[in-house]
Amino acid sequence: MKTPTVRMHLWLESGESVYFGMGRLMLLDRIEEHGSLRKAAESLGMSYRAAWGKLRATEDAVGELLVETVGAKRGGYRLTPAGRWYRDKFNAWYTAVEKAAVTQARLIFAEGVQSFAEKNTRPRAATPLTPLARREARP
Repeated sequence: MKTPTVRMHLWLESGESVYFGMGRLMLLDRIEEHGSLRKAAESLGMSYRAAWGKLRATEDAVGELLVETVGAKRGGYRLTPAGRWYRDKFNAWYTAVEKAAVTQARLIFAEGVQSFAEKNTRPRAATPLTPLARREARP
């Protein structure tokens, strides 16, 4: 028998829109890694326009700028202190919720239940969650 793995979709909403979630965390990670919104979007399998829209929607929801431009015309992007704060706090919350979910699953179902992090690595910047990647990750 294969070991069951706890998988979670966890995000915060504000009204009808996403306040912050794993996709936003991954986008901020990639912006920090590449210093470019275009490269961050490409690495996640999304268009620049989609990434820009998600970033702006989240900035509107939280009421703070999460990235700032650097350099001259067509320069890059870097995270603001608020961008790092939201990314890090969401990551800490996600990790705590996942740990609690795994603990409960082990109590209810079986000792052999594992977290996604134990099986692979939690979906972060190194693992894009494109529709194809989601389909391939499903058993």
